[in-house]
Amino acid sequence: MNWIYEPWPWYISGPMIALILFLLLMVGKNFGMSSNLRTLCTICGADKKVDFFKFDWQTQKWNLIVVIGTIIGGFIASNFLSTDTTVAISQETISDLKNLGFNDAGNAYLPSNLFDLNALTNVKSLIILIVSGLLVGFGTRYAGGCTSGHAISGLSNLQVPSLIAVIGFFIGGIIMIHFLFPLLF
Repeated sequence: MNWIYEPWPWYISGPMIALILFLLLMVGKNFGMSSNLRTLCTICGADKKVDFFKFDWQTQKWNLIVVIGTIIGGFIASNFLSTDTTVAISQETISDLKNLGFNDAGNAYLPSNLFDLNALTNVKSLIILIVSGLLVGFGTRYAGGCTSGHAISGLSNLQVPSLIAVIGFFIGGIIMIHFLFPLLF
């Protein structure tokens, strides 16, 4: 039973992802999480104000189930299947992050400086979260999908625009972590 608490190796999880993508391909569906935001906005009535949201959201109900499953699965994994939340990163990275003010570096996947509820009372953290959310939302819309949609589904379907988007995601991540992150913290 100890195997439940360990991360699954790539040779188990990789083929499982490939199987899901194959099944989606067989039924004519594409995987991606960002399209659910459009569906949710349409359900809430945004289609009455903006033409972008005018589409048959009923065809996307299956994808909303994926979101619900992701939330439930993440909760179960985090609260019931995780015994050790430490992150295996180098000591040099931990000390670099501590120099930037992240005292819990290596102890958890999400830094409490940014993702703890107390971060909402810190003006700097709140501004960073709002601006980043807007940039991610704009980038997702501009790229025609999110990282999961392009990197998993788009690349599996051999779509050149997805390859370009994924290259852009990596370049953006490198620029962020090496140039912008040190300026912000």
